[in-house]
Order: sequence, then structure tokens, then C-alpha cells
Amino acid sequence: MIKPEDSLIEYPCDFPIKVFGEAKPGFAQAIAKVVLVHAPDFDSACIETRSSSNAKYLSLTCTIRATSREQLDNLYRDLTSHPMVKMVL
Repeated sequence: MIKPEDSLIEYPCDFPIKVFGEAKPGFAQAIAKVVLVHAPDFDSACIETRSSSNAKYLSLTCTIRATSREQLDNLYRDLTSHPMVKMVL
């Protein structure tokens, strides 16, 4: 476990999370639902979206107010295990 004083991140802070997946109906809504579990104050209207050059994939940037390393770890774990997600950065 990383001690707060050893972390490179100072909490609370705004923290962008990039989520990549196939451009399918409901992808952004499904990701927003997962993010809201871990960051209840997240505004899903602020999700930034970008399509790949062939429009097959979609990149979502969700900026949350991160309060702890544990919160981020749990969010990353849930996002990476989601069936619609290809990659999380």
C-alpha cells in the first residue's frame, strides 16, 4: 500500500481517466454508470468523446474529483473488467 506522503498525486484533485472501447450504442452511458459508482459527484454531461479515424472505436475522457488512491484503484478495476472496455488509461 502506498502511503499518502509517498503518492505523486495530492488528493483531492481533478483526475482524467481515458476509456477506450468499440463505438457501440450505450457505451458512454455504461461507462458513466460505472464511474458514478465510484465518483457520485461526476457529471456525465462532461464526458469528452473522440472517434477513431475509421469510427470503429470510441475514446471517452471522464474527469473525476479523485479523493484517494483506493478510489482510483477500485474505479480502474471496475472499468478494466467491464465487457465493453478495451483499455483504460
